[in-house]
Amino acid sequence: MLALISTILAQLTGDGEAGLSAIGAGLGYGLAAIGPGIGIGIVVGNAITAMARQPESAGVARTTMFLGIAFTEALALIGFVVFILLYSA
Repeated sequence: MLALISTILAQLTGDGEAGLSAIGAGLGYGLAAIGPGIGIGIVVGNAITAMARQPESAGVARTTMFLGIAFTEALALIGFVVFILLYSA
């Protein structure tokens, strides 16, 4: 499958190395997005558990959850920027 995609990209760009770097950048960003996706799931799941156990502290748990989501999402954005910079170089 990867050989087929790299062949198609090589024919479009005229350079086999550019096609492989495009595939590498796409796979790299995909792998960089897995961690933050799992992290956001864990953060939200634990916040829902905390709100269900102590409804009176739901405001604090919600605020902390959004901070955790923001910090975890920053990792995905950093991964995106790094692989865009590597692909363009």
